[in-house]
Amino acid sequence: MGQRKAVLVSQVKAWPKATKAEKTAILDHLVAVNGWHRDHARKMLRRAVAGHDPNRPRAQRDPVYRYDPAVIDALVTCWVVLDGPTGKRLHPALPDLTTALIAHGELHCTPDTLAALLRMSPATIDRRLKPHRTGLIATKGRSMTKPGSLLKASIPMKTWHEWNETVPGFLQIDLVAHEGGDNNGAFHYTLDATDIATGWTEAISVRSKGERIVAAGLTDLILRFPFGINGIHSDNGGEFINHHLAKWCDARRITLTRGRAHHSNDQAYVEQKNWSSVRRAVGYYRYDTRHELDLLNQLWPLQAALDNLYLPQQKLRSKSRNGAKVTKTYDTAATPLHRLTRDHPQYLTDQDAADLSTRATQINPAELRRQIHAIQASLIELARRRGKVEQRPKRNATYLSRKKIHPTKRANSDESTTHSTRAS
Repeated sequence: MGQRKAVLVSQVKAWPKATKAEKTAILDHLVAVNGWHRDHARKMLRRAVAGHDPNRPRAQRDPVYRYDPAVIDALVTCWVVLDGPTGKRLHPALPDLTTALIAHGELHCTPDTLAALLRMSPATIDRRLKPHRTGLIATKGRSMTKPGSLLKASIPMKTWHEWNETVPGFLQIDLVAHEGGDNNGAFHYTLDATDIATGWTEAISVRSKGERIVAAGLTDLILRFPFGINGIHSDNGGEFINHHLAKWCDARRITLTRGRAHHSNDQAYVEQKNWSSVRRAVGYYRYDTRHELDLLNQLWPLQAALDNLYLPQQKLRSKSRNGAKVTKTYDTAATPLHRLTRDHPQYLTDQDAADLSTRATQINPAELRRQIHAIQASLIELARRRGKVEQRPKRNATYLSRKKIHPTKRANSDESTTHSTRAS
């Protein structure tokens, strides 16, 4: 921009007394060098001849706000209830969410304010919520998966590109460890499961990752889904790759598959839920007491009701690569309940469909969020009383370091490099 203005200044002095042919040449020069349109070049010359400084920056225009503070306050209320989703996920949720909040007396706004809120675009939602997102950061996850060798050859493998399930009932499952940075001793785990077709997600906490305890937790977990379960996919952890879970699946006629070792993208759906559903709710603290286990299991049904009934999700449609640039295309965000009733109504019985409709109309989302915050505050207080968890060396650290496997050989007396000397 500075070079263009310098070229303009060099032509200003010749412009007032120039002939028509000379002015044509000056305009041709400005258009060729600066890349301006001819009308714009003529306007800039007239402004410079009139005494306007071309180097003076343009005066900043005052912002024009189409939405008054009442609309923004209502938007922030809805955003907080759903735990801070992006504009593309929040925008489709506003019609049902505002209806529920107004019906339960949690949102007070005029019809004009409500109409303006529903008219707001996803991009505008993100811009107006930007001050409220300041300070929100993510934390790097941890992995506690230990490979299980039993039955590994007999359990079929499924990779990431084979996930094209379009019917409900095929789940991905995983365990999230609550070790707090120190994996010594006993601590609790959260077993979460997500349906591929609808995104319906449920979770339950168990006291350890023993194969019988995990199978018992999975028995309770699948009963929370409003449709039948036909398949389960897991990673290669020993808590899933074992005879007990294989018999459990055979008895219920459920297909059991696994991903490749060290390829977490083979179970990408549930890996994403490990953060968005579990870690965002309870963090990375250590939970190892009975009271904390009870609090966790009180939290997950509330979290699942809010996420499955009111929080829209987006699904990846396509991904293309052009050199180093990757372009991803997503569908319009929709709640798991909406995907289930819109795309797969034949998988719901009349009683289940009526129960889901009743739950969606009777649940108060703001009250659910307050109950979730109360449980989270209790968990944080228990973690504060425990204090900072220092990472200790593992009890088998000596074995893992291999120091005992290859002991150091001491030199014999005749192999000593420093021989003793005798005084003469």
